[in-house]
Amino acid sequence: MYPNVRGSVGSVKTLEVALQVLSPRDGKVIASVDEAGPEDVDRAVRAARLAFDEGPWPRLPARERASFLFRLADLVEASAEELARTISLEMGKPLRDSLGIEVPAVAKTFRWYAELADKVSGEVTQSSASALALVTREPAGVVAAVVPWNFPLTMAAWKLAPALITGCTVVLKPAEQSPLSALLLADLASKAGLPAGVLTVVNGPGPVTGRALGLHPGVDVVTFTGSTSVGREFLRYSADSNLKRVWLELGGKSPNIVFPDAYDLDAAADTAAWGIFFNSGEMCTAASRLLVHRDIADDFVARVVSRAAAYFPGDPLDPATRMGPLVSAAHRSSVVARVSEAVSGGARLLTGGRACLPDTGGWYVEPTVLDRVDPAMPIARSEVFGPVLSVLTFSTTAEALSLAGDTPYGLAAAVWTRDLATAHHVSRSLKAGTVWVNCYEEGDLTVPFGGAKLSGHGRDKSVHALDKFTDLKTTWLAFP
Repeated sequence: MYPNVRGSVGSVKTLEVALQVLSPRDGKVIASVDEAGPEDVDRAVRAARLAFDEGPWPRLPARERASFLFRLADLVEASAEELARTISLEMGKPLRDSLGIEVPAVAKTFRWYAELADKVSGEVTQSSASALALVTREPAGVVAAVVPWNFPLTMAAWKLAPALITGCTVVLKPAEQSPLSALLLADLASKAGLPAGVLTVVNGPGPVTGRALGLHPGVDVVTFTGSTSVGREFLRYSADSNLKRVWLELGGKSPNIVFPDAYDLDAAADTAAWGIFFNSGEMCTAASRLLVHRDIADDFVARVVSRAAAYFPGDPLDPATRMGPLVSAAHRSSVVARVSEAVSGGARLLTGGRACLPDTGGWYVEPTVLDRVDPAMPIARSEVFGPVLSVLTFSTTAEALSLAGDTPYGLAAAVWTRDLATAHHVSRSLKAGTVWVNCYEEGDLTVPFGGAKLSGHGRDKSVHALDKFTDLKTTWLAFP
């Protein structure tokens, strides 16, 4: 379908090294893209630097920058089917989700930040009678946006939209598994009229292309979504170069806590299954730990297991498929190995746990539920990033909170109860960037998203995302 996608939008000559893109649905090569080495990254950053230091973009009125983002949002909507199919082919997301969830979210993100452009202002502070103090927001400069493969365009939009609307220029590095949708998005940005150098895409593996971006002295800000281990590397790159700001949204091991007085156990079971099997469990906020009260554990877990069959994987291009393959053969092997390790350690496999659909050539894994999981097991504490649910039980609220916090991550959590006092107490006690009560994965661009502990720092979405891409300047005006 994509015989040879070469180069990057608005960019420079690249190395004669091709990066093959494999489709998780059948393991076949669907495209090749140019791999950017350190010299290519340097040229891309220099182009972004020139566009920021001397070009019109940061000097345009905010409303004019907004007009470009409005056009880009319109073009995303007009190209929805092509973008959605590309996402499904390159990373295995079911087409129903690529077309129904991800692409609409991308258009909405660009439109939302375009609408915000002229609604963010500075301050005039109470100062001395002989001088006036002005506090203004200014664009931070050149941004390196490094995004993952699980939501390749949503994550890109969450970083691009606030960075661009503030006047920054951006070098975007998609994951090597999902470069095609990023190139299509950059093509649309070019069609929207974005000036040269304002957005450049560089493709390649993290240890080469990502490292070059992280170490480049011409980059002012890095915004990264991905694993905690790679997040640590970007902090090291910053320390070893120009102390650039680094914003991190990293892993998660989210607890989904179900009390016996939950309003509707069937609804809670529906959501528990969806929370772990949606997107094949390849989500940082996946509800991967089910903490259920012992009084209802057997009944509730049986309800969740009965719902797992609805997520048996299939071809992501089939509109009926609810769960697609995992992103790579290596990742599939890792997920299956983690399940086997847990079972060997004493966990009980209630359903799934195996690779499946071998005749397709794709990287499919059955939806999996484990109970009798000991809190000390690796599968209870570390991120699997697959359709694997670990069940733990509790008897008291204090025990539930202890289990919920017994992980290095703090991205998200949920609690199911009809008791308002319990809901408030638990949500206030949880160390997490987002807490859902009687729901899961509710979200909106008006609210910030990010984590605590090893889940990172800084916030995507909402007006708070502008903090990552702006500097505050204080100007004193004295009166003679």
